[in-house]
Amino acid sequence: MSDTYFEFGTAAERWDRARLFFDAKEYTSAARILGGLVEEVPEQVAPRLLLARAYYHSARLVRAEGELRAVLERDPVEQYARLMLGRTLERQGRQAEADTQLRMAAALSGEFAPASGA
Repeated sequence: MSDTYFEFGTAAERWDRARLFFDAKEYTSAARILGGLVEEVPEQVAPRLLLARAYYHSARLVRAEGELRAVLERDPVEQYARLMLGRTLERQGRQAEADTQLRMAAALSGEFAPASGA
């Protein structure tokens, strides 16, 4: 598939196409579309979050981490981005960092973990 296909259409049409690819578990194709979309509208959280998910599911964990950190720079209380960042760090074997993000995600969702030794 040519790169032109991934760049064709309005931002809304590319968003719809990226979601179709993502839903079909074609994560690499979804990421190709979303990468251009994120460059075009960097202030939008949803395309960047879906891009991070596509990277995560295609095992491009360093890229997923970068996109999730970019989301959290814009919106530090984005609970799902915190959860995903924690899971991404876990998959990279960075458990201590993951635990911090997962605790913050739990706190943001209202699910507090029991205190140690309780």
